[in-house]
Formats: sequence, C-alpha cells, structure tokens
Amino acid sequence: MCGIVGYIGYRDAWPIIIKGLHRLEYRGYDSAGVALMDGTMNIYKKAGKVSELELFTENKNKSGFTGMGHTRWATHGAPSDRNSHPHTSGDNRLAIIHNGIIENYGSLKEALTSRGHIFKSDTDTEVLIHLIEDIQEETKLDLREAVRLALNEVIGAYAIVIMSKDEPDELIAARKGSPMVIGVGNNEYFIASDASPIIEYTKNVIYLNDNEIAYIKRDQLLIKSIDNVVQTPYIHELELELEMLEKGGYEHFMLKEIYEQPRSIRDCMRGRIYPEQGLVQLGGIKEYAEKLKNIDRIVIIACGTSWHAGLVAEYLIEECARIPVEVEYASEFRYRNPIISEKDIVIAISQSGETADTMAAIELAKEKGATIFGVCNVVGASIPRISHAGVYTHAGPEIGVASTKAFTAQVTVLTLMAIYMAQQRGTITQSKLISLLSELDNIPVLIEKCLLTNDHVKSIASKFINSRNFLFLGRGSGFPVALEGALKLKEISYIHAEGYPAAEMKHGPIALIDEEMPVVVIATKNSSYEKVISNIQEVKARKGIVIAIVTEGDTAVKKMADYTIEIPDAEEIFLPLLATVPLQLLSYHIAVMRGCNVDQPRNLAKSVTVE
Repeated sequence: MCGIVGYIGYRDAWPIIIKGLHRLEYRGYDSAGVALMDGTMNIYKKAGKVSELELFTENKNKSGFTGMGHTRWATHGAPSDRNSHPHTSGDNRLAIIHNGIIENYGSLKEALTSRGHIFKSDTDTEVLIHLIEDIQEETKLDLREAVRLALNEVIGAYAIVIMSKDEPDELIAARKGSPMVIGVGNNEYFIASDASPIIEYTKNVIYLNDNEIAYIKRDQLLIKSIDNVVQTPYIHELELELEMLEKGGYEHFMLKEIYEQPRSIRDCMRGRIYPEQGLVQLGGIKEYAEKLKNIDRIVIIACGTSWHAGLVAEYLIEECARIPVEVEYASEFRYRNPIISEKDIVIAISQSGETADTMAAIELAKEKGATIFGVCNVVGASIPRISHAGVYTHAGPEIGVASTKAFTAQVTVLTLMAIYMAQQRGTITQSKLISLLSELDNIPVLIEKCLLTNDHVKSIASKFINSRNFLFLGRGSGFPVALEGALKLKEISYIHAEGYPAAEMKHGPIALIDEEMPVVVIATKNSSYEKVISNIQEVKARKGIVIAIVTEGDTAVKKMADYTIEIPDAEEIFLPLLATVPLQLLSYHIAVMRGCNVDQPRNLAKSVTVE
C-alpha cells in the first residue's frame, strides 16, 4: 500500500529517491519521508504529498550516496509528521521504512515498553525497529542477525528497508507478503515497491521472494532466507518503457489510460487469437487444456474493480463454455471454510498481482487442492508466481488509482479464456468461433469510436457536478458494468453511487428515485432490451433523470431518456468492453469539474497490499 524506494551507489541518492517517490505516490500519499547517509544520517519527513516534503527540505542537507524514501498510506496512526516514515530506534542509530502491517505489534510494544523503550509514534513500524535495537542490545549480535531474528518474531506482512549509522555503506531489505524489487546496476543498487522508480536507471531487476532478506552494498548483493540459507537470485529484464510512466500531454494519468484502451486491448490479444482459423491460443494455461474438459466448476476470486471483471467472466464462461462459475470477494472467501476440491479451477484476478486478500485466498484454495489460474498485469508479481498457471493482461503500467484500462484488459483476457474453454470443451461451433473472434479482433476500433463521445459526455457531466447520489442499472453482463460505473464515480468524485441489476430496482432502490436522482442505464440492444425499456419507463414515471448508454442508431430509448450516449453495435458478450468507456469518461469529467484529484483520490491507494 505504501511506496518504498532506496538507493546505494555512486550517484547522489536524493534526486533518485525523490523522483522515485513521485512515481510511487499512487501507492499512498498521506505523508512522505527520506533518510540520507552523509557521514551522519539525515532524516526528513512531512505529512502530505511528496511535494510537501520537497518544500520542507528545500534548504536542508540532502547529500549522500545512500538513502531511502517512503510515501505512506496510513494504517496504524493518522497521517502526521510523527507517524511518517522513516522511523528510528530509541538511540536514533537505526532507521526503517515499511510497507505492510505488523499484526502482533501490540504485544511486542507492551514487552518493549516494559524494558524501557519509549515510542514517538502510533505506528506498528516503530515497534519493529525498536525490536531490532532491543535484540542487538541483548545479544550483542551484528545488525544482519538482529534483523533476521526480529523478523522471525513478527506476525504480518512487510516490505522493509533498514539503514544504520554503524553500517553507512549498507542497506538491508526484506519482504513477506508485500512487494519489493531490487534493481541491479553497475556498482549500484535500487530498491522499490515496484519497477517504476528503477526503469530510468536499469532494466535488470530481482523480485525478492517472501521470507528473503537482502544485504546490499554498493558492489555486493547477498540474499538469504529468513532461515539464514543463501539464495541464488534470478535477474529479470524489464519490458517497461519510461514513456509509459509519463502523462504524454494528457491532463491526468486517468484520462491518458482511458485513451490507451484500444492499444492495451490489442496488446492483450496479440499472438493469442487467430480469427480466420477460429482459434484462441493461451500458452499460459495450455498445459491444463485437458483438465478444462472435466472440471466441476470455476471459482473466481478478486477485489474491487477486479471483482467486477470476475462478474463479467461469470456471464462469459457460463454462456460460452457451459461451466458453472462462482464469483467471490477474496476478502470474504479467506475467512470462511469454502468448499473447494481438486476438480475446481480458481481464477484469481489482480491488476498489481500483490493484493493481500487475493493472495491469502489463493493459498487457501491451493491447500484444498484447487488449480489456480492467475490473471494479472504486472510481470513478476507475487500472484503469477504462486499460481499454477495464468495469463498476463499486458495493459502496461496504470498510474491512476481508479482502474480503467486494467479493467478492460482483464475483461479482454477473461473473454479469451471463456472462448478458449469453449474451444476445448466443444461447446461452441467453429463458425461461431470465427464470428466471435473476428468481432473481438475489431473491438479496439469500436472502442476508438466510443472515445469519440468524449465531448458529448463532458457536456452531460457538467449537468451533474452538484449531484449527491447516482444510481446505475444494467441487466445481464450490463449489471457488472453498472457496478463498475458506480464505483468509478464514487472513487474519484466522492458522489454516492450504487450499481444494481435493473430488475431489482423495484425491490428497494426505486424508493430513492425523484427529480434529483440521476439514473444511468445500460440500455444497449441485446436480449434484455425490452425489459430495460420497461425499467426506464418506471424511472421516468417517478421523475428520475435518465442517462442511457444506447446502441448506435437507437430511437426508442432516445425518446424516453433525458440524455443518451451512443456506442457501436456488437455481440452481446462484448458489451462490457464498449459500455464501460463512456462511464469512465462520465466519472472523469464530473470529478474534474468538482475539483477532485482524479489520479490520487482521497483515502485510496492503487495496490492494497494489507488487509
């Protein structure tokens, strides 16, 4: 959830760290801080965004070739200067930055307090650095061993970097359940929560595994397990390009990423579909092709927007492959005793590949014998590594906290998986395969047409900047689109919004409808079209304001709705890919007009790596 960056080498550390913190700010932006080693250890930290830290340090000593920085999303302790990272030991000899949660910090803090330790913050992180200090004082061991012993005592998730005045030429990094990547340069190393701060300097990275500790000097890297066994790291080459991390002339990353969807969807499909042959090839799950013919069911686990993508997949897989599908919130799945067997396939969906609840749910499903397919965007992330097989979305980095292109990329991959399963199970004719794949191949062009509605959507958005509530309605696969549209609006504009199956409106939500209630209806021409028209009439009879997403050329809905947004006609299973785009634009423009920070909405972070 928080962003970590570290450097040791021959360059000035400050410019690398501060630029890295800006790149990682989407992971958390409640407060920020740095520690720099220049003969002594200089620590600066400030509540607020990274820019506040820059202002605070304007006239301070920022020299040093070793340093670390942190941008925070608050868990333990409110955002404040004193709760900002880095935190120090009681004697100010050690400093730590941390992403994650130390679950047993309360009992550890109580024990340390009884031994005379005094704490300056409300955080769990400060407890860990005091524990390391305490072990060193008690055992007289070196820092490396004290860190290892301390990590054996903590329960929870962590990615940490530690600096010591006594070891000015070394950084110690470790991870369990929270991501950490080490960039390998020439006589220099970089540490970060993800690759975005590193790509400018090196493409060679090591993904630290759970329960590994890295001891990093300018010209030396040693990785050991928490059990003190030396590990042989594997160096990956990043495919990420620096320009992917820039706004490219757009006002916000979110808008850029909305407009990148034709490209990101093409990248999802590249090398995977052959329309003329009616063939889908998914190398990542190919070895399980036979198993797909005999499975009992599929269980999809995800959180947030990824859960909405899973709901879309439920419609697609059951329609195409005739396999029963259940979609579960990963956060709920892990806290009950789900009935899972070796005949089940569990599909875990996560943009970052580091979502804590989803990872825990995967481990539970694996214990029960299920086969795990991961659907993830970030190459080398934890979920692809702990899954049996899977498919990358290849959407490219998504910096905006509210997911846009990641959602449509997930839906694209899940569509491919549904068709692939149908292909393996023989539940779809060859002529239908050719027809579907030909249309899917053309979806990027149709999304480009959807993007042409931007100015029209912007004009509609201007009418609703003072609205306090929204209702989103859809039927069939339009229902998860309605859920996603409502989520986008509430995430970035702070307007209360709910998504509902259109048929459920009269079972409660209809009581909310009056002349001040905007109702967004997914009203494209599909098998539920006539039913949706009835739902619109019900809204209008109660003076509700209807904004309808309609198929190009529709006249019936236009006569009833207050506002309409046209999207191209397409097969019903591709509706979610097209109808989502104008809803993203609507949310974006309303939020911008309300003066909201669309890239960094309050209280949110991009990757939820803690419970």
